[in-house]
Amino acid sequence: MTPKPAKPATPKYARKNAGKPARPITLSIDIGGSGLKAMLLDRNGRPLSERQRVPTPAIPTPLAVLRGLDKLRAQFSGFDHVSVGFPGVIKRGITYTAANLHPKWMDFPLQAELEKRWKKPVRVANDAAVQGYGAVSGKGVELTLTLGTGMGSALFTDGRLCPGLELGHHPWKTKTYEDYLGRRGLDKFGKKSWNKFLRQAIAQTAATFNWDHLYIGGGNTKKITFDPGPNVKIVSNESGIFGGVALWRDWK
Repeated sequence: MTPKPAKPATPKYARKNAGKPARPITLSIDIGGSGLKAMLLDRNGRPLSERQRVPTPAIPTPLAVLRGLDKLRAQFSGFDHVSVGFPGVIKRGITYTAANLHPKWMDFPLQAELEKRWKKPVRVANDAAVQGYGAVSGKGVELTLTLGTGMGSALFTDGRLCPGLELGHHPWKTKTYEDYLGRRGLDKFGKKSWNKFLRQAIAQTAATFNWDHLYIGGGNTKKITFDPGPNVKIVSNESGIFGGVALWRDWK
């Protein structure tokens, strides 16, 4: 039986029932290999808008993606700051890798560039980490995996992120996790084999990290055809947006 992802709060009902939104308001953005998505969230992570999306440029250089983000940002107003989930290694707002975007992202100051363009405070983190913040319980060892163009990963202990994990690029079998579980693997091996590899990867990550809970998100979760077992949860693709509030927990 195919597992169903957890359903996020429906934005129109959140707006109806929330009353005056709790500030600050975050514009939360998820940069993906196929789409750039965004939503407004209040201080408690309640959605204040519908999710908006524009396609990721065919050649996703920094300049091309920034132009797409400008189009996305133009659909929103009234926010106080911005959170961005980016598919690569991030340190101090600088993108160091972007295997599924473009080589020009190496050493690109994305956070500073967005602050300059939009005149708002911005924080950038790995996209799987942001998704994890939107999914984890904050208890024990928790691992998140995102299955999309590539394979993202983030590890948490008692709700605290262990930064820098790129499990997707770690050697596995004869290639890497991402080669089997990213879009390339799905297209090359087919849905049946892809599911077999995912089942094996769940067992391997359990043996490697001894996680208490595993959360699997991303657009390709809809391709999963088996029950992933106890302590494994399929989460909504929108978790990559809802976790954006966590980047501003220290905001006063």
